[in-house]
Amino acid sequence: MEEELHVLAVDDNLIDLTTAENGIRALEYLGLGDPQQTDSSSTNNQESSNLKEVPVVILSSENIPTRINKCLASGAQMFMQKPLKLSDVEKLKCHLLNCRS
Repeated sequence: MEEELHVLAVDDNLIDLTTAENGIRALEYLGLGDPQQTDSSSTNNQESSNLKEVPVVILSSENIPTRINKCLASGAQMFMQKPLKLSDVEKLKCHLLNCRS
């Protein structure tokens, strides 16, 4: 049985993305957050804990080395140039599974 993977994809194109106002909402969108969470102090702790477990992948149609390096230095697991192909998704999957083992 294959492991189910979740990533938080950050897209720099306003037309192509689904937005979430914060990390908690993004986790809820992925099915990983608690929609009943209301206390702001526990929300911040929960958000920090859960976000560390969800890899961030940057999607962009622009190949700008300084932007790529900044994203990776800030903690993104991978920078992927659009348009994505199936082989890109397979490469991401392999990269994430190797990072976890």
